[in-house]
Amino acid sequence: MAELMAQFGPNSDSPDFFDNDALVIDFSHVSSSLIQVNEFQALIQTLQGCRLKPLAFRSANPDIAGIALALGLVESPHEAQRNKSSTHDKMVESECIEVIREVVKEVVREVPGSVTLVIDKQLRSGQKIYARGADLIMLAMVNQGAEVVADGNIHVYAPLRGKAMAGASGNINARIFSLCMEPELISIAGIYRTSEHALPADIKSRPAQVRLSNDGQDKLLIEALTHL
Repeated sequence: MAELMAQFGPNSDSPDFFDNDALVIDFSHVSSSLIQVNEFQALIQTLQGCRLKPLAFRSANPDIAGIALALGLVESPHEAQRNKSSTHDKMVESECIEVIREVVKEVVREVPGSVTLVIDKQLRSGQKIYARGADLIMLAMVNQGAEVVADGNIHVYAPLRGKAMAGASGNINARIFSLCMEPELISIAGIYRTSEHALPADIKSRPAQVRLSNDGQDKLLIEALTHL
């Protein structure tokens, strides 16, 4: 839990990685009898601290289930329970259906498909923007110490002096564009290059793009945009 909070908590480098994403806590692959009540409470607090939204749980022991229900979570039944026809089971099934609907609603709202995030203010050191499932367009400077991340392409119509990571979810066709290429770090789908390797004179401080090579060697190509 400490590692999760360190990576995605409010004081981490990615505090906005999750945005109230809905989830179901599944104990089917662990022995819930080994989990203490206070540990489960700490887990819920950690998930909420990382901007996750626990909605339901399954396969928990009675003590953990009681705490989960008290916290507003809904119990999701096993597949084998579907053939039971008692009033209690029907109520649980109805609640589970509502949970599923809520999860689908969250996913549709938070991952709307092909979109573009436009930011018209400069980013100062320590600030970070993440365009999840989208392209990112920056209309102002990305200063040193700032960070821009996108699952799609990144366009910076100003100096790029901080970190830029495109294709963050593995899109190898993503690209980075800037009218003034001076980055601390650039990355496409996890392949990166830092400022320790100086840019060529015809690239540095000039309009350029960054992409992956097409020869399967996972190599970053930095090319001048000579037509600008």
